[in-house]
Amino acid sequence: MDLDLQITDMAGARPEHSTVIVNFVAAVRKQLKNSTCYVFSDNVQYRFKTDDGENKIVIPDASINCRTKSRRGNTFIDAPRFVMEVLSPSTEKYDRGEKMHLYCQQEIDEYWIVDYKEKSVEIYELDYNDSGKPQYYLWKMITEENKNELKILHFPRINITFEDLFDEVDLDY
Repeated sequence: MDLDLQITDMAGARPEHSTVIVNFVAAVRKQLKNSTCYVFSDNVQYRFKTDDGENKIVIPDASINCRTKSRRGNTFIDAPRFVMEVLSPSTEKYDRGEKMHLYCQQEIDEYWIVDYKEKSVEIYELDYNDSGKPQYYLWKMITEENKNELKILHFPRINITFEDLFDEVDLDY
């Protein structure tokens, strides 16, 4: 089995980072009840095959997966429909670069990048360029000024507010 595993020694996440993840999962979980989709926090891993044929394992901060039967142990082998990453200094470059590219290759419909320090959400939607390749396009940057426009594009019946997402994110410490 050819797995490209990379062990990285990372400091623990700031409480604000974890709070955003918990807030998202808590807001979405009950709304998906009795559906075929589930929301997961950052303890679920996905195994993807890259365009180069490599196997990569990633653990998103949050995901919504409607293909939960496609797994081996604690690893899903099919892509979720939604992924959210919360930025931290040690992961920002990876989240905006390699991880974003990998999610795009897997044709994950929607990708959020959340910055708890700036209290902003970048919502990327998957589409296809003129040559038919998948590509992410920034649909909208959500901040305090346009917070009422926050929504999960590919799950329009799920309601999540800006206040829900950033509840108890206190940067005064």
